[in-house]
Amino acid sequence: MADHYFSAEPGSADVRRTVEARIWGREYTFTTATGVFSRDRLDIGTAVLLREVDPPTGSGTFLDLGTGYGPIACALAVEAPEAVVWAVDVNTRALELTGENAGKAGVNDRVHPALPDDVPGDVVFDQIWSNPAIHIGKAELHKMLLHWLARLAPGGVAWFVVGKNLGGDSLQRWLTEQGYPCRRIGSAKGFRVLCATNPGPSPS
Repeated sequence: MADHYFSAEPGSADVRRTVEARIWGREYTFTTATGVFSRDRLDIGTAVLLREVDPPTGSGTFLDLGTGYGPIACALAVEAPEAVVWAVDVNTRALELTGENAGKAGVNDRVHPALPDDVPGDVVFDQIWSNPAIHIGKAELHKMLLHWLARLAPGGVAWFVVGKNLGGDSLQRWLTEQGYPCRRIGSAKGFRVLCATNPGPSPS
């Protein structure tokens, strides 16, 4: 069976290369490899997300959900020098690359590559950033998003980028229906950039 970027253990040869990217005005050189998402360039959807949303600053605990080789996680940690970033993926090769790239960016002390089950249960996120793996299927996608959104702090924000033709508009509606009011903040190159919030508990 061919590898998918959401394969836990890619069976393809680990052939590495470098990718140049400019994120929030800074130049990065990332190491990528076969068997991980968008190994040949910064994914267009990810680039749209990072262009449409201003970088965070200061402190906080952030989640990069579906980190791949870590471009979002690394950029978040660089821009917010007091923040801790959990970089979550099911792909062990991607997590290894994320750790390597965080080291090159000088933020490996604050970027924590982790399998989903390895994130401590008491960690709560101030922000979630994700170019989610739509191709895992709607049911699995919804299950994954609800799992992590349940750990979004009251008043916290989740940023998503989703292809319009892959259900970006319906996902916006679904997130709102689940209790996470969601609005579209940008649209470019066939992608929707969505902002969902956790309004916190209803007043008694």
